[in-house]
Amino acid sequence: MAKALTVVLLLLSALRPAIGIKLDGNGYTDILIAINPAVPESEELLNQIKGMITSGSEYLLQALDNMVFFKEVKILVPPTWNGIYEKAKRETYDKANVIIDRPNTAFGDEPYTKQIKGCGEEGEHIHFTPNFLLNNNLLNAYGPRGRVFVHEWAHLRWGVFDEYNEKQPFYWSDRQQIEPTRCTREISGQWYEVINGNILPCRNDPQSGLPTEGCQFFPDREQKTNASIMYMQSLDSVKTFCQDRDHNAEAPNLQNEKCDNKATRTVIFQNSVDKDALRTLTPLQSQPPSPTFRVMKRGSRVVCLILDVSGSMQGERILRLQQAASLFLSEIVEEGAQVGIVKFSTGADTVSPLTKIEGKASRDSLIRKLPTTADGSTNMCNGLKLGFEVLKKDDGGTKGDDVIFLTDGEASDRVEDCLQLAVDSGAIINTIALGPSASSVLITMANLTDGKFIVADQKLLSNQLVDAFSSFTMSDGNPTNQTIQLVSTGKTTADWFNGTVPIDRTVGNGTTFTVIYERSTPTVYIESPSGQLYNQTHISENTATKTITLNIPGTAEAGDWKYRFLNRKAPAQTMTLTVTSRAARDDVSPVIVTAQMNQQSSDGSKPMLVYAEVSQNYMPVLGAKVMATLESDTGHSEHLYLLDNGAGADVKKDDGIYSRYFTKLLTGRYSLKVQVAQQNAMSFTPSRYSGALYTPGYIVDGKVELNPQKPPINVQSADVGNFTRTATGESFVVKVPPGVPLPNFPPNKITDLSAEILEDTVLLNWTAPGEDFDQGTAKFYEIRWSKHLEVLQNNFSNSNILNTSAIQPLEAGSAEQHSFLPDISIHNGTTLFFAVRSEDKDAMKSEVSNIAQATKFVPSPRPPTISKQGLNLTAIVVSVCVVTIGVCIIAAVTVWAMKRKEVSVEVGAMT
Repeated sequence: MAKALTVVLLLLSALRPAIGIKLDGNGYTDILIAINPAVPESEELLNQIKGMITSGSEYLLQALDNMVFFKEVKILVPPTWNGIYEKAKRETYDKANVIIDRPNTAFGDEPYTKQIKGCGEEGEHIHFTPNFLLNNNLLNAYGPRGRVFVHEWAHLRWGVFDEYNEKQPFYWSDRQQIEPTRCTREISGQWYEVINGNILPCRNDPQSGLPTEGCQFFPDREQKTNASIMYMQSLDSVKTFCQDRDHNAEAPNLQNEKCDNKATRTVIFQNSVDKDALRTLTPLQSQPPSPTFRVMKRGSRVVCLILDVSGSMQGERILRLQQAASLFLSEIVEEGAQVGIVKFSTGADTVSPLTKIEGKASRDSLIRKLPTTADGSTNMCNGLKLGFEVLKKDDGGTKGDDVIFLTDGEASDRVEDCLQLAVDSGAIINTIALGPSASSVLITMANLTDGKFIVADQKLLSNQLVDAFSSFTMSDGNPTNQTIQLVSTGKTTADWFNGTVPIDRTVGNGTTFTVIYERSTPTVYIESPSGQLYNQTHISENTATKTITLNIPGTAEAGDWKYRFLNRKAPAQTMTLTVTSRAARDDVSPVIVTAQMNQQSSDGSKPMLVYAEVSQNYMPVLGAKVMATLESDTGHSEHLYLLDNGAGADVKKDDGIYSRYFTKLLTGRYSLKVQVAQQNAMSFTPSRYSGALYTPGYIVDGKVELNPQKPPINVQSADVGNFTRTATGESFVVKVPPGVPLPNFPPNKITDLSAEILEDTVLLNWTAPGEDFDQGTAKFYEIRWSKHLEVLQNNFSNSNILNTSAIQPLEAGSAEQHSFLPDISIHNGTTLFFAVRSEDKDAMKSEVSNIAQATKFVPSPRPPTISKQGLNLTAIVVSVCVVTIGVCIIAAVTVWAMKRKEVSVEVGAMT
C-alpha cells in the first residue's frame, strides 16, 4: 500500500516538468537562453545578454507592482565554443525559452516571440539576433533591450498578444473618429507619411476614409500616461501593462481578438500560468538581488540503450526491439556520439561499453551485439543502475547524458528508488512503453528527467517502435546535422507493395530505404527519378532481424523515387518501409516537421489539441496535407487532418502550424504520429509573429525626429517541391474517472469573425465550427449586434439579434459568408459590433465568438489629408463641405469677372 501511494505521489509530481520556467517565491528561475551553433563565440554577446536580463528584471519589477523579478538564468552556448563553461545537465537547445540565432529572413533583426497556443498559454520561445544584442542602432526605435525583453516575456510566459496591428494601424472608433490601433487612447502623437526622407501629411483612402498605406503614427516623446508595455515599450513614460481603466477594447489588435477584449494585465492575473501565484504574492519591500547567470555547454552526445529482455519480451517483441534499435544505430545517432548498450531482466548485463560512432564499422559492431533472447523477471532498477555505470566511463559522471529505456512490463523491484536515482543522475531519460502492460513509472521517470515518453506496440504494420527510436534525434539548433524521417508505411500483401517517395531539394544526403518483412525476403525494386534501378544486388540484408537496407550513395537525386517489393511466397505477409535522409547541403535548411499535444495528460473533461509545425529555416510551409494518427494502447485510434486556417484550434492562419481538436477521449496511453505530404509545396513569408513594435520616430518639441529605417526585407516564397515527412511526438495519457460518461462537447468558439458594411447591408465572414468543437457540423447560428462593444461583450443574450433561420451551417472548417439587413438605418459613420454563437443538435452552445466591428463610410469626391490625430468623421465631412463651398465661390467670382470683362470689351467696341 505504501509503495502504491509513493508511486501515485510521484505521478502527481510528474505534472511539473523538470525543465521549464518556475516562479520561486517572487523570482523566476530556470530561464534557459540558448545560442545557435551558427553564432560566433563572443564574450561581448554574453555580457549583453546578461545586461538585458538584469535591466529587464528591474523593469519587470516596476511593471508588476514590485511582485516579480528575474532570479536565475541559464545560458547554453554552442558545443563549438572554446571557453571554459559549466557542463550542461538536462539543458538542450530545443528546450530553450530564448534563442539567439541568425535573423529570421522574414523579420530581419526584429525581436519576436513564437506563440502557437491561445490567450493565457505559454509561448514557444523568444528570438533575438546577435545584431540586435551587439549593435545600438535599433535601440531608439525599440527602446532599451531590457524593456524589449519584458515585452517579449509577457508573450512567452503569460500568453498575451500585441496591442498594435501593422496590417490595420488605424480604425474608425464608435465615436466616429480615426484612431491609431493601440491599447490606450492617452498616447498622443501625429500622423505622417515618410517618402524618400520627406515628412508629409497623411492622405486618406477614398474608399475607407482611413489613412492610406504608408501613413505612420509618430508618438510624442514626452507622454503623460504610463501604459502600455505591449503597445510601445520604447516610450520613457511607459512602465506598466494596460489595465482595465486604460484598455481600448475597440482596437482591432490581436490582444482584443484572442483574449476576448480583455486588458493585458487582466489576462496576466486571471488567465496566465502564474495567475494563482500572482494573487497570493505580496510586493517586495526592498530591491531584490540582480539575476544570477550560469553559462554552460553540452559536449558530444553520450547515450545508453537500456533494454528489457525479460520473459515477456520473447518472440515478436525482442525481434521488434532488434529491428528498431538497429535502425537507430545505423541511421539516427550522429557521428561522434558515444553509445553503450545494457540489457536487464532479473539481473543486468553490459552488452557493449561506450563506443564512439565513427563510420559504418562501429555502427555494425553495435548492431551485432543487440540482444536476441529474453527470459526472467523485470527488474528496472538493476538495468538503470548498470546503465549509469556504463555512462560514467567517459567522464566519471552521468550529468547531461542520454538514456533510452525500453520495457514491456511492470517493475518487480522498488521503483521509487529508481526514480530518485534517475532524478539525481542529471541524465535525460527517454522511456518507451512497449505494450499496454509497461509500467506507468515510465511516464514519471521521463517527466522528472525531462525526457520523452513514447508508447509503442509490437505490431509490425504500425511500425511504432521504429518510429519511436527514429524520434530520438539530438537537436543542437543545426537542422542540417539531423536525420529526417521521410516515410513510415506498411502493407500486408500476398504480392506487391508499391509506392512513391518524393525526395525534395532540401534533403538527399545519407538517404536510406529500410524494409522490414515478416517471414520471407521480398524481391526489391527501387527506381530513381531518372530511371536508375536498384535491386537485390544493391541491398544489404540481415536475415536475423528480417531487415533489408538500401543506402543511396552521395546525394540522392531529387524527384519521385518509385519502390516495388514483391512477396513471392504465399501466404500474405506484412512489410514496412522506412526512409530517412539528411540535408542536401550545409547551406540549405531542410523541411522539418515537429508534432506535439497541448498537454501530456487529460481527465477527458476538455478536448486536447494536436499541433504539427511544417517549416524550413523558420519559414512556414503552406498548403501541406497533414494527418495526425493518435492510437492508444487499448486499441482506440483516430485520424485527424490538421488545418492552418486560423480558426478553431488554430491560433494563426498561414504560420505553418497545423492544428486540430482531439475530442474522442477514451482512457489509454496514446502515441502521436504525424504524416505530411504535399505536391509543389511552397515556403512563404509569414505574417509577423508577436513582437516589439518598431517606432518610426518621435515628436520632440513639435518636430519629427526619425529613427533609422528598418533594413528592407525582400523574401520570396521558395518552391520546396514534392515532399513527405513523418514525425513522432511525445505520447500522452487520457484517464477518464470511473463511472464518468464520455463528454459531449459543444461547437468550438468562432475566432475569425469579420464584418463589413456595404451600403445598408452587413457582410459577415467566419469559419464554420463543428458539432463537437471542430468535428462534424453545427446545427444553428445565433448572431447578435450592438452599437456599443461593451453591451455585446457583457450581455450577448440581450443584444440585438439577426434572423438566421435561413442559414444552414456548413461542415466544420468551411468558409461561411452571409449578408444581413439590420433593423435600423445605417448612416454614414455608423459603427456596429457583431458576435456569433453556434449551437449543436443537443442545444449545447459554443462560447461567444470574437467581436467584429464595421463602420459605414461614404466616399467623398475629394478626401482630405490628415494632419492630426483623432480626426472625426464630422470634421472630414465639414472640411469637404468647406472645400466645396470655397470652390463654388471661386468659380462664381471667376464667372462674374469673365462676364464683366466681356461687357467691358463690348462697350469699348461700341465707342
